[in-house]
Amino acid sequence: MPTHPQGHGHKRLVIGLTGRIGAGKTSAGKYLSSKYNFQYHRYSQVLSEWLAKDPDSKTSLQEVGWNVMSGGMQTELNKRLIDQIQPAPVDVAIDGLRHHTDYEFMRKSFGSSFHLIYIESHRETRWNHLKNRGKYASFDVFERADSHAVEQEIEKLRECAALVIHNESSLEKFHIGLDKLLQEFQR
Repeated sequence: MPTHPQGHGHKRLVIGLTGRIGAGKTSAGKYLSSKYNFQYHRYSQVLSEWLAKDPDSKTSLQEVGWNVMSGGMQTELNKRLIDQIQPAPVDVAIDGLRHHTDYEFMRKSFGSSFHLIYIESHRETRWNHLKNRGKYASFDVFERADSHAVEQEIEKLRECAALVIHNESSLEKFHIGLDKLLQEFQR
């Protein structure tokens, strides 16, 4: 059950989540979904359903994502993601914007309802977020994934962000920061 009113008098929020691998995008999206009843969508899920041969492989999804971007299909990816979003007034969290094209597409699609959040963490913190989840076999594998070509435009999105959240502490403090962020957007 949402903790804020939906429907009459509530301006829809569409929050795009960006940041490096392991910064906390997925944690933020899942939190917004569970606590505030946001629809939660991920670029990686759309890629997986559309083109991935091995949807569980981060390496495979990065290759597919790079092929989409370098092959001029990023607009189609954005359209596919948008097609999965329920109509207003339900709020939306979109995890995994990686390119300026994604940001522009969301701004054009949702106007002033769209807010980009850049989640920032040091590399070692991001590795600590991920290592216990078994996503990467070693720090070297994590670093290779983090330096993949498809990940290289993410930091440029920082300048487009409505807010930057620093995720260097506990999950509880991260959630408190997200709560405050929503309060700001709802004013």
